[in-house]
Amino acid sequence: MVERKPINDRQKRINEREAQKAAYEAQVQAYVQEELKKREKRRRAIIALCGILGAACLLYVGFYGYEDYRTRRSYEEMAGLKGEETGQSINQAFGNDAPTINYTKDDKTVPEVLDEYKKLYNTNKKLIGWLKIDDTNINYPVMQTNNNEYYLNHNMNQEKDRNGALFLDKDCDVINRSTNLIIYGHHMKSGRMFGNLDDYESKEYYKKHPIIEFDTIYEKGTYEIMYVFRSRVYKEGDVVFKYYQFIDCYSEQEFESNMQEMESLSLYDTGVKAEYGDRLLTLSTCDNTVDDGRFVVVAKKIK
Repeated sequence: MVERKPINDRQKRINEREAQKAAYEAQVQAYVQEELKKREKRRRAIIALCGILGAACLLYVGFYGYEDYRTRRSYEEMAGLKGEETGQSINQAFGNDAPTINYTKDDKTVPEVLDEYKKLYNTNKKLIGWLKIDDTNINYPVMQTNNNEYYLNHNMNQEKDRNGALFLDKDCDVINRSTNLIIYGHHMKSGRMFGNLDDYESKEYYKKHPIIEFDTIYEKGTYEIMYVFRSRVYKEGDVVFKYYQFIDCYSEQEFESNMQEMESLSLYDTGVKAEYGDRLLTLSTCDNTVDDGRFVVVAKKIK
């Protein structure tokens, strides 16, 4: 019988290292395989999420594309009705349901609606007028309710709409005429509503578009621009000129004070001035140059 020679200590250490190496490699391989599985799961999850986000973006674009299309068609239809006559007065059309939003507390007498706007008004009782600036996109009906928030996210047909609608400040009175009529509208990136109003930042643009036409449903009006300025919505306690609170003036001194404030803010001198007794029109939209910023155009009625 042949006697087996014992493995020397050196060989034992080599064998142990080889075993440890093999065990480590197996452990690394298992870890790599597990990480690959996790990465594959993450890759699939990301692909699925991207698919969901892509579908959501398509739905978003499709929805707002439809909303813009619907809004454009609605305004085109209203523009088509503008100027058409119905042959009946508002009282005949609505009887006891005639709207009261434009009445004052002291005067319930409603003037006759202009023939040009009768059919429009019969279609939509929130209509208060029509605003147009030649050679611009601004050619819209103007609405009015007793809530200045409503038309920020509703269109003229009272449908939810991110474009909103142009609307007259709830405190303005077109029958017992307020000194200053303030019209608000969104500054839409698409250019809709007052999206291009800040083009008046350029004096050259102003020179090409100095006239604003604003008809109330009771009276036609042409206005000449006086002031263009930036402002903002201030806190209630701030002692500062707040153009959006300038609606009625009851003294020449009060009127002149407001004129001086706006003139000091104006981006340029138009050379157009107003006197106590003149009727004013203010267009206001958002401005992102400051927090709660506003871009404002003020004009006076010339006929």
